[in-house]
Amino acid sequence: MYDGMSRPLFSSPARPQRRTARAVSAALTLSAILLAACGAPQDGTDRKAPAPAAKGFPVTIDNCGTRTTYRKPPSRVVTIHQHPAELMLALGLKDRMVGTAFPDSAVLPQYRKDFAAVPQLAKKEPSFENVLEAEPDFVYGGYGSAFAENEGRSRTAFSDAGITTYLNREYCGKNKLSMKDTYAEIRTIGRIFGVRERAETLVSGLQRRIDTTERAVEGAATVPVFVYDSGDKAAFTAGGKGLGTEIIRLAGGRNVFDDLDDVFGDVSWEQVVDRKPEVIALYDYAGSGSIEQKKKFLLSQPALADVPAVKHKRFVVLPLTSTLVGVRPPYAVQDLARGLHPERFR
Repeated sequence: MYDGMSRPLFSSPARPQRRTARAVSAALTLSAILLAACGAPQDGTDRKAPAPAAKGFPVTIDNCGTRTTYRKPPSRVVTIHQHPAELMLALGLKDRMVGTAFPDSAVLPQYRKDFAAVPQLAKKEPSFENVLEAEPDFVYGGYGSAFAENEGRSRTAFSDAGITTYLNREYCGKNKLSMKDTYAEIRTIGRIFGVRERAETLVSGLQRRIDTTERAVEGAATVPVFVYDSGDKAAFTAGGKGLGTEIIRLAGGRNVFDDLDDVFGDVSWEQVVDRKPEVIALYDYAGSGSIEQKKKFLLSQPALADVPAVKHKRFVVLPLTSTLVGVRPPYAVQDLARGLHPERFR
């Protein structure tokens, strides 16, 4: 047995021996020869040379204040939250994935088969022990809660266990997110896993999808949009710092709360009435109530009856994951544009 410091907990009792000076000298000489033959240092230090770096490595990444140097691509990956898993699959990295956790919406159709083939560790965030059981060398978190210190999943805890970590850049405290952050996230993961060309190909395809949508809505009148995430006494909505605001802009709309100085925040229903949104984007995700419940609530509020979006029942459903840094935002731009400007897509 060992105590974690390469020291046996139980060993045989020492047996006193009498040796002559010649015997001791011979033994020391033999030990020195054996150590030299094995390439071991004789001054008590560990000078073992690091393994040769893989082609294109080492790669050093600064992520949310954590600096990591990779000498080779990670080979056993656990993703916590859905959008990191979809990004991994989009880069053709299913063979590196040993676990996923916390799927919060339907997986994009093109990735469903591969996603289902990866073991699901937990329906919500897994425990630290659950993650360790999968024996990962890399953990990729989508929300800050992936590495919740109060739940024992801090990045330091993983590092102490010899596991590298990466947190979606959306939770690095940037002032304002844009579509450039999505492309940068993809390229960074491509660097870590040694698939830079795949990353560039993926980014190019997503950019073309947005370009096509922008051309379709070019010249159309800008549509005022209110994002309804959840809430009854107040409305929890998307603010100006989140990626949702840029998704709305690229789709030919304007977030009526783009002046809210946060990614998300509460606003009063009086403010919603005053800003007269013509379309309501409903964020869909597990635990926030069904889309039908959200529609029923909004349509049943007398104070909202004259809000154009409510009066004309103009709702567009967006999975919350489609508004997060990953592969989905360009799809969200396209889906929202169809809801804002249906006449441009007939």
